[in-house]
Amino acid sequence: MLQATNVVKTFEKNEKHGRRISFNAVDGVSLTINQGEIVGILGPNGAGKTTLLRMLGLLMKPTSGEVLIGEGGKSAGLELDFKKKIGYLSNNTKLYGRLSVRELLNMVGDIHEMSKSEIAERIEELTKVLDMGEFIDNRIEKLSTGQTQRASIARCLIHNPEIYIFDEPTLGLDIMSSSAIIEFMKQEREKGKAVIYSTHYMEEAEYLCDRIIMLFDGKVIAEGSIDGLRKDTGKERLRDIFTAYAYDRQVSE
Repeated sequence: MLQATNVVKTFEKNEKHGRRISFNAVDGVSLTINQGEIVGILGPNGAGKTTLLRMLGLLMKPTSGEVLIGEGGKSAGLELDFKKKIGYLSNNTKLYGRLSVRELLNMVGDIHEMSKSEIAERIEELTKVLDMGEFIDNRIEKLSTGQTQRASIARCLIHNPEIYIFDEPTLGLDIMSSSAIIEFMKQEREKGKAVIYSTHYMEEAEYLCDRIIMLFDGKVIAEGSIDGLRKDTGKERLRDIFTAYAYDRQVSE
């Protein structure tokens, strides 16, 4: 289980005349992600999605509030032992182009202190699941966009984490590569893994997610199953549902 309790992340930015002001990119968000479910994090650019994911992934410390991991809710901080429970895929991860995919995965497995046999077994499993057989021994700089993304996902999953955090994993991919990644997430859910999935593709979220959390201006404006959100708004399409919640919030303010 992964839990955030009233997390806030404050940044500063420059305004005109050199004046600096503070703003909350994430503003008091609380959520719980359970084993065996896929939770979609949706919102427009600037809503705070990536900042929230980085805090959930223990890459960034909240200004206030805390992230809890595991049964009983242990405060995670940024400790390495907790990070090993998470596989985090950023939407702008850069890989070592001169390495082959297999070499990259061996290197990451070593970092996670896996044995050679564990790494080999896991590489074989991920190669099948992510359909990487044709390029597993090719240099990363020679791969297509979709192949590179699958290699990046494999890098995040080599240590078999309990929690997956995917930030725009299918952005810019062709339909075959997108489908392989989506089906992989469904399979991992069936194994009891917790999956957090941020996307701009509403149709993917409708198909894939058990629960949706909608962010706007750093705050949660709606949360629930897709059927529940449809019933609440009277809207069918997820895009229209989000617009309805965002409009209601703007009117109330």
